[in-house]
Amino acid sequence: MDVLDDKNNLSDEQLVVLSLENHLAFSVLVDRYRDKLLNFIRKMSNLAVEDAQDVLQDVFLKVYLNLNSFDDDLKFSSWIYSITRNQIISNYRKIKVRPEGNSIKIDETLIERLVSDFNIEKELDLKILNQQIFSVLNELKSKWKEVLVLKFFEEKDYEEISDIIKKPSGTVASMLNKAKKEFKEKYQEMYN
Repeated sequence: MDVLDDKNNLSDEQLVVLSLENHLAFSVLVDRYRDKLLNFIRKMSNLAVEDAQDVLQDVFLKVYLNLNSFDDDLKFSSWIYSITRNQIISNYRKIKVRPEGNSIKIDETLIERLVSDFNIEKELDLKILNQQIFSVLNELKSKWKEVLVLKFFEEKDYEEISDIIKKPSGTVASMLNKAKKEFKEKYQEMYN
């Protein structure tokens, strides 16, 4: 029986080790992270699906080429999100001269979670709220938008966010508090 036959019971870190010996193990990691990272890329960059998929392809190529440098003191998910974040920044720099934004559809349960955290009236129509939330997020500095997306949409804990953005956990907590305050102020300024 091949080790990969039991791939669902293997941790990401075990799959990294196996990927160094067997490229099929890497495909398991790709399958695990494809949708999550694509959603993260779209939320952070406002890219169309096709463009976000191009960024994602670059991410997986970089991950595969750098598997030997994976630091097993980190969670694999933090490492791959960090690479994705860097690729988003790199892609942004490439297209900065010709910005093209597209609106993103968000799962309504995610909107409700964000709304409840910011004490915004729940009676608002969710479609309008969806547009308002992304309008506000897109008005925020990228560092505030990034921590809000990682926390509320990617559901990362402080330690993972810390690993992804390369800041201490205490700084992450401060950034989240500041980002929520900025979001609330910007929301009130734009919609009250």
